[in-house]
Amino acid sequence: MSMKEELIAKIQNKTLSMGVCGLGYVGLPLAVDKAKHGFKTIGFDVQQEKVDMVNAGKNYIGDVVDADLQELVSNGMLKATTDFSFVEHVDFIAICVPTPLDQHQQPDISYVRDSAIAISKHLKKGTMVVLESTTYPGTTEELLLPILEEGSGLKCGEDFYLGFSPERVDPGNLIYKTSNTPKVVGAVGADAAEVISMVYSSILDSEVHTVSCPAVAEMEKILENTYRNINIGLVNELAILCNKMGINIWEVIDAAKTKPYGFQAFYPGPGLGGHCIPLDPYYLSWKAREYGFHTSMIESSMMVNDRMPEYTVERAGKILNRHKKALNGSKVLVLGVAYKQDIDDYRESPAIHVIEEFRKTGANVEFYDPFVAKYREKGEWFEGIKQISTEILNEYDLVCITTAHTTVDYNMVCNAGVPVFDCKNVTKNVANKANVEVL
Repeated sequence: MSMKEELIAKIQNKTLSMGVCGLGYVGLPLAVDKAKHGFKTIGFDVQQEKVDMVNAGKNYIGDVVDADLQELVSNGMLKATTDFSFVEHVDFIAICVPTPLDQHQQPDISYVRDSAIAISKHLKKGTMVVLESTTYPGTTEELLLPILEEGSGLKCGEDFYLGFSPERVDPGNLIYKTSNTPKVVGAVGADAAEVISMVYSSILDSEVHTVSCPAVAEMEKILENTYRNINIGLVNELAILCNKMGINIWEVIDAAKTKPYGFQAFYPGPGLGGHCIPLDPYYLSWKAREYGFHTSMIESSMMVNDRMPEYTVERAGKILNRHKKALNGSKVLVLGVAYKQDIDDYRESPAIHVIEEFRKTGANVEFYDPFVAKYREKGEWFEGIKQISTEILNEYDLVCITTAHTTVDYNMVCNAGVPVFDCKNVTKNVANKANVEVL
């Protein structure tokens, strides 16, 4: 049989061995889904702590069901390792590693590059390699392909298949998980696209949409998040204008979204957070410069969104001024450091940037988050207060709400008698809003 026929047969009889490189918010749920659908799976990660936790059946990702992980590990369907020599035992491996920005806001693809190098040393004939990490268009064919060919001595399309399938993980989403979110696949060659798409169809309960090449799939992912970045930038800019005009932007949005067509609601806030939306447009604008193209609309929205933490603190200072207090020396409590509600993920959280801006003014700032007891920023750990109450809140000069956690008693917060700056409109239904100002 040909390589394609052999792989199709393995998929159909579920003897295909699966691998996932990177056991974080994207990789671990994907590994669990593969194993749940009857494919023995190996997870690879450079962090021994994560590997040990997986092998002990201890879950650390909110979108993974604890019992599922424990059962899959105990019955031998899922295991983890830091030893990349086990790559030679898998027929399919997905690369799900971080793609952050460096200190100059340039793409840092070192994790992708290092993963590709590690995999290439043990890549065997008849293996499928798929990049899921969000990156700039061209990464799969310009970066991964030569690394894999050189390191393995194999030929892409003849000896192994290569593709890109962007992750679509939304931590904390109660409806859409890895398993039921439609998947996009782009690969090098028609045979690769067919077989890789078949793999995802066999492990996901959702549609798989195949595109003509990896670059289309890479650009598609950037489009998803740039679309949101631009629309959030628009509404953030309108929020600033509406404040000057004395208009409630939240009421404006509520009215606009009654239109059943042509409008999708986006909301303002203290900035952008998460592993995609604040970062992806930078990847595209960086790549665009290679073609002498200036992404003016994208960069304008990024400028607006990047300024929101500073604007948030400026507004907070005006609130304190009306109470005859200065930011310098005032005691401020930031409510929420997770980047979105009801999760413990604080990657790129705007709240952390808000805290930094408060500190620059000389304010004494602390935080409370029911999901995040402490966070690490620039190599330093910051610990939050353990609980809030009316008595504790009265110790502060201002409360700034930066995350819309549903487990916080906002009635109690608003009734404490302390000025409240609500950046998420979570106090919308609170009766007593005498001390509340909304972004």
